[in-house]
Amino acid sequence: MEQHIVERALARLDLDAKTRLLAGQDLWSLPALPEIGLRSLVMSDGPIGVRGTAYTAADPALALPSPTALAAAWDPGLARRAGLLLAQEARRKGVHLLLAPTVNLHRSPLAGRHFEAYSEDPYLTGEIGAAYVMGVQDGGVGATVKHFVANDAETDRFTVDNRLSERALRELYLAPFEHIVATARPWAVMSAYNQVNGTTMTEHHRLQVEVLRGEWGFDGVVVSDWLAARDTVRAITGGLDIAMPGPLTVFGPALAAAVRAGHVAEATVDEAVRRVLRLAARAGLLDGAEPAVAADALPADIDGRRLAKEIACRSFVLLRNEGGALPLTPAPGDGVALIGGAAREARIQGGGSATVFPGRVVSPLDALGAALPRLVYSAGADPHDGLTLAGQGFELRGVLRDAHGAVLADQALGDGRIRWMASSLPGGVGFQALDSVEITGVYTPEESGTHHFGTKGIGAFRLVVDGTVLFDGVHRPENGDPLEALTGRPVERGSISLEKGRPVTVSLLAAEPKMSYGPVEGVAFALAHRPPGGHGEALIEEAVAAARTADAAIVVVATTEAEESEGFDRAGLRLPGRQDELVHRVAAVNPRTIVVVNSGAPVEMPWRDEVAAILLSWFPGQEGGDALADVLLGVQEPGGRLPTTWPAALADAPVSTVTPEGGILRYDEELFIGYPAWDRHPVAPAYPFGHGLGYTTWEYEDMDATAERVRVRLRNAGSRPGRETVQIYAAPVGAAEDRPARRLVGFATVTADPGEGVEAEIALAPRAFQVWDAEENRWSKAAGPYLVHASRSAAHDLLAASVLIDPESGA
Repeated sequence: MEQHIVERALARLDLDAKTRLLAGQDLWSLPALPEIGLRSLVMSDGPIGVRGTAYTAADPALALPSPTALAAAWDPGLARRAGLLLAQEARRKGVHLLLAPTVNLHRSPLAGRHFEAYSEDPYLTGEIGAAYVMGVQDGGVGATVKHFVANDAETDRFTVDNRLSERALRELYLAPFEHIVATARPWAVMSAYNQVNGTTMTEHHRLQVEVLRGEWGFDGVVVSDWLAARDTVRAITGGLDIAMPGPLTVFGPALAAAVRAGHVAEATVDEAVRRVLRLAARAGLLDGAEPAVAADALPADIDGRRLAKEIACRSFVLLRNEGGALPLTPAPGDGVALIGGAAREARIQGGGSATVFPGRVVSPLDALGAALPRLVYSAGADPHDGLTLAGQGFELRGVLRDAHGAVLADQALGDGRIRWMASSLPGGVGFQALDSVEITGVYTPEESGTHHFGTKGIGAFRLVVDGTVLFDGVHRPENGDPLEALTGRPVERGSISLEKGRPVTVSLLAAEPKMSYGPVEGVAFALAHRPPGGHGEALIEEAVAAARTADAAIVVVATTEAEESEGFDRAGLRLPGRQDELVHRVAAVNPRTIVVVNSGAPVEMPWRDEVAAILLSWFPGQEGGDALADVLLGVQEPGGRLPTTWPAALADAPVSTVTPEGGILRYDEELFIGYPAWDRHPVAPAYPFGHGLGYTTWEYEDMDATAERVRVRLRNAGSRPGRETVQIYAAPVGAAEDRPARRLVGFATVTADPGEGVEAEIALAPRAFQVWDAEENRWSKAAGPYLVHASRSAAHDLLAASVLIDPESGA
């Protein structure tokens, strides 16, 4: 029935209407075609929330923990519930297609968008990603699996040519996409910016047409990453269906002209339009077609705050717990010191297009202050060692003017950032009428000394503080990234001596405020600031004094948006500012020092052997503070296991190169990223893939295994109820040099009360005993003997069983 309705609608469209349907009509939507009963399809960024079509806190969205956190729970069921919740959020905001999940791999810890992907392992990534997609689509909203493919770093992301072998492509980077297509049937796949082996992904006929659609049977749409489509003919013949954003894009009128000129067959356009109409039908936007999920079949509403907190608790990874330092069980008279700037200003998410604006955020200080009557807080060290958006102490407005200097609109700002699209300027101001924008107001310093000011954005700026011109010039992007105005780092422009408590005027005038790249038009720039650093020592001394007299010291350390964000890769893995020094000095005076690491990706922890406990909280979402309090106090168990290996130092990481040479980034490591690389590495990591402790102990008693499934019997041998993640690895006996020594092939979580025994039955991955045969261009069974391990991490095997894979059998 759906196909008949799609064909009938297609037959009623002329060439111009068809090609218009393949191009965005604006930043986030496709055009409606009332003549065939088609309504506009709306898209939105994810993956931790549904931002909607406005990039503003005026339209709040629920903020879940980061994808690395979701993967750390090792629970597809939990990921599916997260997807259901996000579908609920999407329906609330009128969104039909969620641009998530990101299933690229953690090839290197330097990748700036590491927090937005799940894991270094393709199997774990595929399982979590498939469950997330199923949850979103169970809620009647489409999911978009991205970024297809090998989009594993940010440096020169628009132009980089990633060179890798067919075997690495198949066994690692394509594997999560293939699994998700086969098991979850996503409605969309997003084509990446980068090239793969010399061909831009939006034009990659072999991967998008021959592999994705031909081999795998994908029947959804392929949508470009924003601004990724560059050539009309190569994109449509290369398998791209939708070029976003619009209306100025390589499809639409440009595609109609290419058909009329004989460069593109109209039948090729028709195939793309069929897929778009099918997507619209699934979303309930095409008259006569039943939506994929009927309104009366939608799942019951989910308590978003409760699920956000549950995911955070389940994701926290207890890396170290000497002497049972956790959970905290303070006596009525015990005092606890909470230390760290990130304890007060919670870092809940990474930067870039994944950003959402929650209606509330619970910080560690909020939650622990409510839970612990004798809590003393000290900032200790600011995680920001560079410029940040003007915030505390600033009262700012955005003033829009025309070419004659007349004020068109005047809007209060929550911080020093302006980010307006051309179609939604304050006061209904027309984009063409706009000539300049000024961020202006008053700053009241909290400290005396030298204050540093800067700008973020592209164009001509004049920065004046207290009557002193600190900058009057032009900034242009160095790396050619057209989205630098949105994702780039602030640039320091000058400094000035200010007195504590004396208000001063501040003005940042953007004389060329209009940002335009293809169809993307708007205004995006920011005022940045850094206070004096002279009081850093005093703050650390104050924190050390508080820790010295406390029964326990909790130090929250964090990365910032300057380290982990879309648009650039990380320069290193060290914590910013003086946070490492802070931990060293606190640990020296308090043997019960507990460090909470608030980051989306690995960081170096040179103090890790000096502290009693380390708890990794990732970017924990809006309810992270409450989740942290529950886990620290033992109300909930930290349920997470590492989805990626954490090196002790960047120099130890097997892959630490994300910068192209001559425009080319070579994946010379082949299959050896993550724990397979560490298996043959001369240096051990700080914490291996799969590692994580709980508040109880487990005994693995017995296992049996076949090529299809494994049964593991285990017992909670501790004094508290607990959850365990059973990990199954297959290790070929006498593996060839070019083959990993082991691979994750299955996992399951179990729960048990003290003394209770449980059994985990785990189906093994279909590809557990296959490799890609590059000569035959097909999957091939890797016959021979294997050891199948039941493990607590990739480096901690507990039980083993032998399995023989017969080349003549179906295994």
